[in-house]
Amino acid sequence: MLTVEGPLYNPRMTAPDRDTQSRQMRETARSIFQHALAESAIEKAFARHVDCDRGVLRICEDLYDLHSYSSVLAVSLGKAGHTMVEALADRVGSSLTGIVASSAQPSAQVRGFRYFRGGHPTPNAESIQAASAILRALETQNASSLVIFMISGGGSSIVEKPIDDEISLDDLVATYRALVHSGAPISEINAVRKHLSAVKGGRLAQAAFPAQQVSLLVSDVPDSAPDALASGPTMPDSTSVEDCYRVAEKYALLGQFPQSTRELFERHALEETPKVDDPAFSRARWWTVLSNQSALEAASVAAEHAGFVVHVDNSCDDWDYARAAEYLLDRVRELQKQCSPVCLISGGEVTVKVTNGGVGGRNQQFALACAEKIAGQHITVLSAGTDGIDGNSPAAGAVVDGSTVDRARARGLSAQAALERFDAYTFFHALGDAIEIGPTGNNVRDLRILLAY
Repeated sequence: MLTVEGPLYNPRMTAPDRDTQSRQMRETARSIFQHALAESAIEKAFARHVDCDRGVLRICEDLYDLHSYSSVLAVSLGKAGHTMVEALADRVGSSLTGIVASSAQPSAQVRGFRYFRGGHPTPNAESIQAASAILRALETQNASSLVIFMISGGGSSIVEKPIDDEISLDDLVATYRALVHSGAPISEINAVRKHLSAVKGGRLAQAAFPAQQVSLLVSDVPDSAPDALASGPTMPDSTSVEDCYRVAEKYALLGQFPQSTRELFERHALEETPKVDDPAFSRARWWTVLSNQSALEAASVAAEHAGFVVHVDNSCDDWDYARAAEYLLDRVRELQKQCSPVCLISGGEVTVKVTNGGVGGRNQQFALACAEKIAGQHITVLSAGTDGIDGNSPAAGAVVDGSTVDRARARGLSAQAALERFDAYTFFHALGDAIEIGPTGNNVRDLRILLAY
């Protein structure tokens, strides 16, 4: 049931009333975000797109007679790994078997599945164990088998196996860290990950061939680049080895890579990933059952219900966080002049090049960048990840408004200092403005919600 309410601004309010108003607007932003999370839940997406009747499985527009296959294997990987398997098992029943690799330990496992807890944002030992187990299971499939892949964000690190045995786990982690901290957008990061991996960039599809394959996608990547999801383990790769060399040069990565990785680049020894004409994809289908668009639509409904005039602007997807903050604040101020109250919603992700080792993530860094720019203004900004985890912090994101800088100063906190230290979580946790909801078992990118009145 939708219960989001949006208080309206009264210019005659006293200072205590304005404090109450600010608090209510922060709560309204949180409520809009929570509604978006609830409506873009895995279970609801599967209820719309997946069902099974008398052994015939429907996935979007495809039908699969499960009785006609000699074996059915389900492989689920990513932050929504367990949630997706649970939703599928609810529809198909207890006959399914397979492998689940996710970043969180579920309270209960689905019967018939072997579980791995891979690392995120960098791989761990179980990431490699999961990849090895999946590859072994796929090698036993044949032309009369059906493999159901369920793929969600985070899968790039949760399931991983280097293409070159000379790359150790420590080297792999160092490579990932260099990529994540480079400031490169996820599409460029994943181009490199794919070509260093035995499971990414369509290589799981190659391992499953000649089995019938279908992939259910819960996407945390732009709709125009579905093969970037978890680095596209079951899809034709649209990137090339030349893209990898270009990315490495663009972000000066060779000096940051460990020797085993650096050597592959220096020798131009990366192997090309399978493309669209590879036989592995001749019996493969892919369906996106949930994406950032689902969260955007749900947030829009909640904001409209709360009385806001809603606008959606995803222009700043993959922009640097500071540039994105400037753009969206300018945009909401323009809208504020035309109508009130107004809500500007932005989906996708911003990038952060980390140069100091604080605690936080891209959403909190974005919110903190907005804080000083809206000081004293009737603007509220929330930025949070739908997976419930932002960077290396326990928060999903944070919310700021025109009172944030003054409230922080009263506690001896400096927004600018926290911004420069990349230590946004410490700042927001102290103010009570961090959004701490825990892992959601889902991942459909980030939401930025800007309210103005």
